[in-house]
Amino acid sequence: MEIMFKEINQSNYKSCVELGVKSEQRNFVAPNWYSLLESYYEEGERHPLGIYKGDQMVGFIMYVFYPADEDYQLDSWWIERFMIGDQYQNQGLGKTALKEFLDYFKSEYGKVELRISMEPHNNVALSLYEKVGFIRTGEMVENEAVLCMEV
Repeated sequence: MEIMFKEINQSNYKSCVELGVKSEQRNFVAPNWYSLLESYYEEGERHPLGIYKGDQMVGFIMYVFYPADEDYQLDSWWIERFMIGDQYQNQGLGKTALKEFLDYFKSEYGKVELRISMEPHNNVALSLYEKVGFIRTGEMVENEAVLCMEV
């Protein structure tokens, strides 16, 4: 299964915005339009990417770099959003895309820690993140559980 990542730009932002999750998942992840607004207006070095299977956008991932501050004493990289569109779920795309992203991230940034947060009751996401190597840290950020791994 060929998975690729493409920058979100004028040619594909509408496809990104149209991707949504199942109704029971809406409390677990922000809509893609909101993530794109954040990438443009919020502080931090954000990188929104479309997840493609062939020519079809099937998901969205956004990662961000935060420099050290009073809350987090170290510079840190985060996967801030990760989703697979509802019509593409249960096909193994989430696990494949996440593994491919980790390889991509490592080739771009080397061996560093990467964090991800999730709603504490999202057992599907927790299982996926742990399968690819993330470990719960015990930290909470904005009512979300934090997981971390060294890429």
